[in-house]
Amino acid sequence: MRILFATWDGGGTVPAEMGVIRQLLAAGHEVTVIGDITLETSVLHAGAYFRPWVRAPQRLSADVEGDLLKDWEVVHNPVKLFHRVLDRLVTGPAALFAEDVRTAVHSKGCDVVLVDSAILGALVGAQSLGLPHAVVHVGIYARPTPGTPPFGLGLAPGRGPLGRLRDQVVPRVMGRVWNYGLPALNSARAAYGLPELTGVWEQWDLADRVLILSSPAFDFPVRLPRNTTYVGPVLDDPQWVEAPIDLPPGDASLVTVGLSSALTKGADHLRDNLIEALLLTDLRAVVTTGPMLEPVESGTDRIQVLAAAPHAQLFPRSVAVVTHGGHGTVTKALAAGRRATVMPLGRDQGDNAARVVSAGAGLRLSVKASPERIAENLQRLVTDPHIAAAAERLGSRMRAEALSGALLDEVNALAHAHS
Repeated sequence: MRILFATWDGGGTVPAEMGVIRQLLAAGHEVTVIGDITLETSVLHAGAYFRPWVRAPQRLSADVEGDLLKDWEVVHNPVKLFHRVLDRLVTGPAALFAEDVRTAVHSKGCDVVLVDSAILGALVGAQSLGLPHAVVHVGIYARPTPGTPPFGLGLAPGRGPLGRLRDQVVPRVMGRVWNYGLPALNSARAAYGLPELTGVWEQWDLADRVLILSSPAFDFPVRLPRNTTYVGPVLDDPQWVEAPIDLPPGDASLVTVGLSSALTKGADHLRDNLIEALLLTDLRAVVTTGPMLEPVESGTDRIQVLAAAPHAQLFPRSVAVVTHGGHGTVTKALAAGRRATVMPLGRDQGDNAARVVSAGAGLRLSVKASPERIAENLQRLVTDPHIAAAAERLGSRMRAEALSGALLDEVNALAHAHS
């Protein structure tokens, strides 16, 4: 089967999507990826074909200036943040993404189109051609849904009458906020004779399937549309992760610290506080800063600070993980049965922290916490047997979901349903 995968360089979403591509290739499918030029090396390394966006906006370099959203500039203004994400990626350039997808299909030919959940214009392109297509969403279920906590606020399900009212009202308000991008999306649809939508999220409803690359055991309960399903987390490390490392010497418990693969405001301060906190303990640690943050010297051989290391090898050998809370790092830690402390910096990280705490599988700590407070948190994390047991129970379910083959089953069924 010939598959076109339309995506963008979304930082933490990339390793999971590359894992999807590897699964599809291993199953014997031919995969062509259309995406940002910064993804070319990873795509070719995986064994797929690659073509860059031509009309649509894209990340042109891996440095700070190359970032498409630069969301850290407006992170403290939710309205401006929503508008920027919509204008620069989700809906503003919808017509450009649609035309690039149509050109790729006409040039290469394909049987199925998979589209990263953030680029709705690519879905318009697939729909306009009448091709079977699916949304691929990396992370917890993000669609505003009455009865569940609103995405992006780091909230647990509401308790009591006021909490339940919040979970009914706020998602409805958030849905209207997303509709700021509706005119641009409908303009792209009109260019190909597609009917107008009354809400941005209806573009997901028109896809054959919406595949959530996360764990229902991890996520909060939610009523899903009929075309939507969880297919389990994809746990691949990034392609740029270096070769295996030697662990710090000694017999003390090992903690892995995993920071963001994307530029995030405050990450350097968090890195420094975490290292200082670890120095206040007797723990061994491997601190991975990610490609956007410089490693620094810790001053001791029991704490290694590296740009990257293979989490798939480190997590099973660690007693616990400390992280900013990106979905990839959190799910890999939990799937390994490891408890976690989450210190959110932004994006979906607070939401992931809320789910870790709700499951009893870890702790949440403010990114502004002092080194002394972090050290106290670490001592509790590595010694509390209840947290350890909850993490192992959740990890067992998540491992089963990751190995279920549900993703490939869904893609195969998608093609057969249209044959």
